[in-house]
Amino acid sequence: MTEGARIASGLEGVVVAETELSHVDGQAGELWIRGHRVEALAGARSFEEAAWQLWTGVFPDDAAGVRAQLGQARARAFAAIDPRDPALRHADGMDALRALVARTAVPESATELERAIVLTASVAVAAAAWQRTQRGEALVAPDASRWHASDVLRMVQGEAPDPARAAALDRYLVTVIDHGMNASTFAARVVASTGSDDVSAITAAIGALKGPLHGGAPGPVLDMLDAVGAPERAGAWVDAELDAGRRIMGMGHRIYRVRDPRAAVLEAGIEQLERAGVAKGRLALARAVEKEAEARLAARRPDRALRANVEFYTAVILDAVGLDRRAFSPTFAIGRVAGWCAHVAEQRRTGRLIRPASRYVGPVPA
Repeated sequence: MTEGARIASGLEGVVVAETELSHVDGQAGELWIRGHRVEALAGARSFEEAAWQLWTGVFPDDAAGVRAQLGQARARAFAAIDPRDPALRHADGMDALRALVARTAVPESATELERAIVLTASVAVAAAAWQRTQRGEALVAPDASRWHASDVLRMVQGEAPDPARAAALDRYLVTVIDHGMNASTFAARVVASTGSDDVSAITAAIGALKGPLHGGAPGPVLDMLDAVGAPERAGAWVDAELDAGRRIMGMGHRIYRVRDPRAAVLEAGIEQLERAGVAKGRLALARAVEKEAEARLAARRPDRALRANVEFYTAVILDAVGLDRRAFSPTFAIGRVAGWCAHVAEQRRTGRLIRPASRYVGPVPA
């Protein structure tokens, strides 16, 4: 490393790649996926359509055909799982996911697109199988005719899901499908840049997503809402947490200086669930906590912009569709794997070996 060169701790502000996949504007609070605002995609396009557009640059002419391809891949992924696999008994879902996905068999002759479909199916099937095993229930084989989100819920819950819940999960998967050069995406691209295989790259991404500073925090948001209990208690509860020096979960983001646009997308999805009569009524509580937390954080820390991030309403929407809070991070991976695969492919086409420098500050040889 050149003497005197500036160190960018955490690679803050360093551009490591040009990408056509997604754009995050932290000042304006915008997220674009291949030229489309996330608000225009989630709820309007299925996960299959959003994934296909990420992988190919265009929406499919035949969305049912994409549904069938992904459904068939889920069936093959399920056939490869042994219900006795010790990985299914890991207490942490991300540990299970990492181990199971690492064993994914991808044919050497598979195209870039075929690899993405295989891995996207593998993550979904593995996450569902882990949840069933944790409850002591038999694994449920996929139904290849179903849309991806609907079949994920069916594999987890053992029966055809309520259409409103399936639509809400689909909205969530699209919302989190990609998000710039985040830690897990960067991990996947680093591995791909070495010439390693796609399975290794996705396994590395899962390891990064496990971290509580990245994808491991939606569950604690639900714990927080449980602790508050009622909207009228929100202000006092937030004050007590801040007085004790504790963080308010789901508030603040490394990039966004305004409210995370994905929070609004998921909030709208929860509204739809409540109108359909299938939600648990947490929306009013979540909004009250967000309002009080935002006001109190602004008063105490005016130098920092701490607004609701995607995890805040992730907890509420995934709870409303019937998923256990321990499964929130694996469910995040079910959506994000499509973005990881797109970035791995882009890295292979346009990138080079990622090899940053470091500055040595250790002892000097005698």
